Amino acid sequence: MTLQFPNISRSFDTTRGCVRFAGYDHTREVSFFIEADAVRRVDGGNLPDPDSLLTAFDRNRERICKAAEKAYGRRNEGSYTLKLADF
Repeated sequence: MTLQFPNISRSFDTTRGCVRFAGYDHTREVSFFIEADAVRRVDGGNLPDPDSLLTAFDRNRERICKAAEKAYGRRNEGSYTLKLADF
């Protein structure tokens, strides 16, 4: 398993209330979501809107990507949602 995050793109998914980002296992794109409450916990702040959640994601990208790697290694799913318990 080789998971990389070369694409720094991320977006807020209003339907799911999550930040969406992608990792790559060789040429296969893997979709990840991180719940808003998990971003708040990682950042340690009150993040009231999508823009502040995206900024907090950027500040904590390394920690979030490490949690995504762990989730990817534990489960075999089509997409992965990081929750409070993942941190």
